[in-house]
Amino acid sequence: MDDDLITERRPVAFPQVFGYLRHVTGGLPRHAALVDCLTEYCDRHELALCGVFTERDSTVIIRSPAFVGLLDVLELPDAYGAVVPALSHLGPKDLGTERKRQITAIGARLIVVRPLTPTMGSPSSLGASHSFRPQGDA
Repeated sequence: MDDDLITERRPVAFPQVFGYLRHVTGGLPRHAALVDCLTEYCDRHELALCGVFTERDSTVIIRSPAFVGLLDVLELPDAYGAVVPALSHLGPKDLGTERKRQITAIGARLIVVRPLTPTMGSPSSLGASHSFRPQGDA
């Protein structure tokens, strides 16, 4: 019989993820609530949140400094993926689609805390989930 310990008994580090927020409006309490959302999600799902990149410029460009920083750390050997509160944090539709493509093209996972999942008969798929409720200014 193999003397190696089974996986559950080995010290396994949580997968390393990095947060990304597009926070161009609202104050510090709103930003703190968004970071708390990412932290709580990562804690619940056994992910190590190693940092959060925040885009504060309202200018819409694909290769913004915060996004370039995110891509740089996602290329590190131990990086697992990026986590965002919602897809809208990647930017408007075309920009968000391109950023999503760039994240997955380098082999990283994109984890969305509140994915848009419309249900039959629901008037809108944009309602907040039970696990995350916006706080403060919007």
